Amino acid sequence: MAIRTLVFCAALMGGAAQAMEMRLGAFASHGEEAVPPIGWHLFCQQPEARSDCAVPSLRPEEAALDERRWRDLLAINARVNRKIEAVTDMDHWGVAEKWSYPTDGRGDCEDYVLEKRRRLMAAGFPRQSLLITVVRDKKGEGHAILLVRTDRGDFVLDNQEQKVKLWIDTGYRFVKRQSQENPNRWVSLGNVDTAIATASSR
Repeated sequence: MAIRTLVFCAALMGGAAQAMEMRLGAFASHGEEAVPPIGWHLFCQQPEARSDCAVPSLRPEEAALDERRWRDLLAINARVNRKIEAVTDMDHWGVAEKWSYPTDGRGDCEDYVLEKRRRLMAAGFPRQSLLITVVRDKKGEGHAILLVRTDRGDFVLDNQEQKVKLWIDTGYRFVKRQSQENPNRWVSLGNVDTAIATASSR
């Protein structure tokens, strides 16, 4: 194996000791169907959301995470986090909840997610691997992140965190996410508290 590939694997999996093996808990399991967030439902009623919501059933697919795609993940996450000014929907639109593309350079967590998802699809990531996910953050507040399903695990793109991490390393409680088969279907993630799960595995 080339030295360059070894270095990439070590960076990807969080250290040299983990470079040659898959992390335990690298993939988040899901359960029964869940109710989609009201924000997604309202988003799908907007004309600009037709290509996101009017999607036929798909076959689940993971992104093959090679060095190029890893760099795309890092670059897009950092670029969108840097470009968008964080603002609540109430301050931005005068409503409690509105999901939209941050075309004016402002938005909340869901808007960051939508923009990252759009850019990653344009970069060649399968739609089925880019899953909008609802969590409880470290303060216990509702929060949206983008879960990227890859052949090396489920990675999180987050506007509250600059580093791209495996889902199990976020310290979040995972509530529900989009189904890989259809973005309008959502599935439960069992309220897995990764802060507890990670601590108990040490």
